[in-house]
Amino acid sequence: MLSTSETSAGPSAMSDAEYQTRVELAACYRLAAYYKMTDIIYTHITARVPGEPGHFLINPYGFLWEEITASSLVKIDTDGAKVAPSPHRVNPAGFTIHSAVHMDRHDAAWVMHTHTRSGVAVSCLEEGLMPLNQIALQFYGRVAYHDFEGIALDLEERRRITRDLGAHPALVLRNHGLLTVGENAAQMFSNMFYLNRACEIQESVLSMGVPLKHVDETVARRVTEQYDQMAFDDGDLLLEWDAQMRLADRLDPGFRD
Repeated sequence: MLSTSETSAGPSAMSDAEYQTRVELAACYRLAAYYKMTDIIYTHITARVPGEPGHFLINPYGFLWEEITASSLVKIDTDGAKVAPSPHRVNPAGFTIHSAVHMDRHDAAWVMHTHTRSGVAVSCLEEGLMPLNQIALQFYGRVAYHDFEGIALDLEERRRITRDLGAHPALVLRNHGLLTVGENAAQMFSNMFYLNRACEIQESVLSMGVPLKHVDETVARRVTEQYDQMAFDDGDLLLEWDAQMRLADRLDPGFRD
């Protein structure tokens, strides 16, 4: 544990690329708080530090997500050790799950894990996420599942998490919650926003107590391809992230500090 006399990193102590990553990561925390995807001080969003293999940024343990700023984020390595001065602690369970993905998925520079009510509810279903609506079809065939092994403190679980995640953009941690990844903040956060929204809709549908209408497999695959075209060919995903950043600034531009 570093002494409380040590200060968090400021912009002058890092590269421009790291500072931009910190700003976007802090924005993710503020936006997740706004969308009610928090669990008080628990769960995490992490980002790999550009140009620093094996280093990533994680939230200071004990902070509410709406309190997190760019400078308060803690830089650690894949062993959970701090590699830059910080007076803040790191949650061991967060380190276990996120370091697993950062170590084995080199395309997954950003990782988000939540315990939302609807996400946990769907994680408790044998069928998991169902192909019931357009939003859910964004993830058709692209959600992996990892069986619950208890609180994620065992480092041996890391290889099983990454084995189950494979090349998927999303993972349902059974009886636990949701995890999404991305090459950048835009991909990761959009994946989580819509995965959680799909879970919310499924929760509402199941509460109706009437027969379900699953989407035909051929149509489901076509919709998944259409989502890809909109997000990457037309740049909609970047437009969406620009809008999210404007929202974060309106809520409180102090996350950039």
